[in-house]
Amino acid sequence: MLGMNDLSVGSIFKYSDAPFTVLKADHVQMGRGSAVVRTKIKNLLTGQVLEITFKAGDKLEEASMERQRATFLYSDDDGYHFMNTQSYEQFFLSAEQIGEDKWFLNENTDYDITYFDSKPVMVQLPKVVELTVTETEPGVRGDTAQGNVSKPAMLNTGLRINVPLFVKQGDVIRVNTERQEYIERV
Repeated sequence: MLGMNDLSVGSIFKYSDAPFTVLKADHVQMGRGSAVVRTKIKNLLTGQVLEITFKAGDKLEEASMERQRATFLYSDDDGYHFMNTQSYEQFFLSAEQIGEDKWFLNENTDYDITYFDSKPVMVQLPKVVELTVTETEPGVRGDTAQGNVSKPAMLNTGLRINVPLFVKQGDVIRVNTERQEYIERV
C-alpha cells in the first residue's frame, strides 16, 4: 500500500481499478489542518488526466506492473507500433497513451514498455535521447551581441527546441526528455 508521502512524479498505483501514474504532486500543509497532496494523475489505459487531492490517511494499492524491452517500429493513424524484443510480438499504443512522449520516439530504437495485466500501457523514456536536427537557420556572427545565444530548431520527431548557434542542420544532439531541452551535440 502507498501512503500520501509515497506519491511522487512517476509513482504508479491502482485507483478505481485502473493503473495511474503521477504527473505532478504538490505536498501542501494546510494552516491548522492536516497535510494534503494535490496531484495530477494519468490513467495508463485511457490517457485521461485527473486532478485529485489525497488526505493524510488515504492509502492506495500499488499496481502490479511488469517491464519489457520493445523496439519502436513506426506510427500511423492507429497509434505507435512496437515489437517485443524477446517474443517478437507486435503491438501498438494509442496516441492518448503515448501523449507528449511522441517527441522522443526514434524508429528502430529500443524502449522499456510497462505492462499492466499482461497489456502494454506505457513507454518508459530514458532521461536523454539522441535526435537529428532537420531544420534550423544558420547562426550569424554577431548575434550574441544582443545576448541571443540560441536559435529554434526542428528535430526529426517534430519537436521544436532552442539550440546553440553552432548547431547545424543534420547534427545529432542529445535532448533531456523531462525538460525538453538541448544538452549537447553528439
